[in-house]
Amino acid sequence: MNVWGITDRGKIREQNQDAFAHQILPDGRVIALVCDGMGGARAGNIASSMAVDLFMEDFFQSEETPDLERMEQAAGRANREIFQRALEDESCVGMGTTLVAALAGAEEALILNEGDSRAYHISEEGGILQVTRDHSLVEDLVQRGELTRDQARTHPHKNLITRALGAEPELRTDAFRQRLAEGEFLLLCSDGLSNVVSEQEILYEVVHGGEACTCCRRLLEIALHRGAPDNVTAVLIQC
Repeated sequence: MNVWGITDRGKIREQNQDAFAHQILPDGRVIALVCDGMGGARAGNIASSMAVDLFMEDFFQSEETPDLERMEQAAGRANREIFQRALEDESCVGMGTTLVAALAGAEEALILNEGDSRAYHISEEGGILQVTRDHSLVEDLVQRGELTRDQARTHPHKNLITRALGAEPELRTDAFRQRLAEGEFLLLCSDGLSNVVSEQEILYEVVHGGEACTCCRRLLEIALHRGAPDNVTAVLIQC
């Protein structure tokens, strides 16, 4: 397993409120996550950084726990502490963050999702598949048949999410299992990438664009070339 990641504040935002982490475990698997903070002033940055740090800390403290429970437990702790911080610190009122996390091995990945940061499964034979489902207003409209996918990409409220880490005292993430085979990829990203780089462009860069170790940089450069109105974060896992 290999893993690479990159983050950038983009062309418009004054601060990068995205955060990410990844690590190869002693057994060869990869744990990785991407968080996209929300909230005024510094609050979004605080929420995403807390989520990443607390998730990774709790994950590595519970090695004997079954994998999915281990991930849910780590996300739950991050949620509770962010929620509490927002209650106690006036400057953090209303803060929260998305979270997409993956524990990837040679045959399968476990994925948790809260918000609209995404996980994609990518392979040369199978193409690109969005594994996660966005918790967002436009996704709900698409599911009800009130918007097409193309309309959702340019909708004025496309950034409004319906669930976030730290928004409520108890967390209810979605969990997914995705089969992996040699040569396949998982891409975790914030909406700063997925809103400006199409799925077919992501597929091309991952599979045909060059070496895997430079893929995150290439995807970032495309987003920057298009104005990058939001923070951009990508983590690529190679099986």
